[in-house]
Amino acid sequence: LDADMKTCKVIHVVSCHAEGEVGDVIVGGVLPPPGETLWEQRTFLEKDETLRNFVLNEPRGGVFRHVNLLVPPKNPNAAMGFLIMEPADTPPMSGSNSICVSTVLLDTGMIAMQEPKTEFTLEAPGGLVSISAFCEGGKAKRISVTNVPSFVDKLDAKLVVDGIGELTVDTAYGGDSFVLVDAKQVGVEIVPENAKSIADLGVKITKAANEQLGFCHPENENWDHISFCQFTGELQRHDTKLVGKNAVAIRPGKIDRSPTGTGCSARMAVLFAKGLMTTEDEYEAHSIINSTFQCKIESTVTIGSENSTKEAILPTITGRAWITGTHQYTLDPSDPWPEGYRLSDTWPMETK
Repeated sequence: LDADMKTCKVIHVVSCHAEGEVGDVIVGGVLPPPGETLWEQRTFLEKDETLRNFVLNEPRGGVFRHVNLLVPPKNPNAAMGFLIMEPADTPPMSGSNSICVSTVLLDTGMIAMQEPKTEFTLEAPGGLVSISAFCEGGKAKRISVTNVPSFVDKLDAKLVVDGIGELTVDTAYGGDSFVLVDAKQVGVEIVPENAKSIADLGVKITKAANEQLGFCHPENENWDHISFCQFTGELQRHDTKLVGKNAVAIRPGKIDRSPTGTGCSARMAVLFAKGLMTTEDEYEAHSIINSTFQCKIESTVTIGSENSTKEAILPTITGRAWITGTHQYTLDPSDPWPEGYRLSDTWPMETK
């Protein structure tokens, strides 16, 4: 920083994207939020909003941006903890963000790299995730994330959406909660030029799903809503390999540029429950920009309490991430917009 520059805040960020989806990482300048658990720390960020607004709002951010805060883990088995800040949610887990965090930790030397493979555990608010990083020449080339247990909530549920009519949908959890709808059912093609209309439609379907279907995690009653709508493209099978496209609409109205790790986990849970995918199969997921995640079901587990259990899968998501820059974000004490601002021309809002 220039010695003459006046600032009352300096936040150090490494910018990164995983298969197109921005997942920047705060590496300095922010103390861990209060809380005995990462979930409590996540909840503080969500309710306080000061940090979320500072890094996500204009002039420093935008609706396209996700930002992760590194924190000391609470679980002794984890090498690092991270809290995820998305435009409208502070979620339990994120596949693309965990790939970004892992890449930043390795490529900046915060975690020692072992070639050809480095293994460690990250702690997200939703639980522990295992990382296998495939490294070459001092660079993390590919990251495999073994996600939290993922499961179906409802299959073939009926959902009435204003302006569309009745849809048949599935709801599932893959580290975050989804309503899944066949893209053909609503007549959308998953291509970049349709991103705005897909995003708007997805937000509408998500709202209807929360009103009519609802969701509550069997082991975390505080996660009691559906976050995203996933439009699923047609699946093609080549022996034991499934290939398909998807588009996930993220509130308040954007499309995930990556294939969405939690969304792939939720989709595999649905496919497994319907007998369309086994632990012997692989799933190659393509995003709206044709980036890819390689996905598989490692095993099955049972979650919940003695009185209410659910069968779940343990999914693995593999993808790539790239560091795009390093930044020092500052706040001049005379700035009249210390938490930034949002305008509906770039940040979708409900009209009043």
